[in-house]
Amino acid sequence: MQKSSYELRTPLTIEEIKRLRAGDRVRISGTIYTARDASHKRLLASLRKRSLPIPIKDQVLYYTGPTPARPGRVIGSCGPTTSSRMDPYTIPLLKRGLRGMIGKGERSQGIIEAIKRYKAIYFVATGGAGALLAQSIKEAEVVAYPDLGPEAIYRLEVEDFPAIVAVDSLGRNLFERGNQ
Repeated sequence: MQKSSYELRTPLTIEEIKRLRAGDRVRISGTIYTARDASHKRLLASLRKRSLPIPIKDQVLYYTGPTPARPGRVIGSCGPTTSSRMDPYTIPLLKRGLRGMIGKGERSQGIIEAIKRYKAIYFVATGGAGALLAQSIKEAEVVAYPDLGPEAIYRLEVEDFPAIVAVDSLGRNLFERGNQ
């Protein structure tokens, strides 16, 4: 089965992600936000207060904790972290319109069902390639929770950030197909 390659620009639309299939390669350009475990906990606390420090609707969260930038660089190594650790926090964000997530590894069946229900998408990026992935990041700015250090939320401006569709908006799962 031949897979396609797509260029995406954030924010993502439902129409745009409906055409993507598990296994498709994408290059993402535009704004994405970082979030790991600690920042997800704070995002949920903010949701309870009805305000978020970043826009969520139609946005993409990248599960990463970048290292400090070396002189002359925008950001340090910026590779994906294990996505399943974010599963307990994901559904409330999907309900608010989160459209895409980037990480590594499989998602729980409950999250796959929520991806289908809320018409979202899950991308994987290559683990262990943080220095290479950082080359696609053109700007980086901490926009929330600076006290969390690398787990702060960063606004990243990316150009041609490479990823693969792991779970598409119909719930087709690249990991499941790969095991078959």
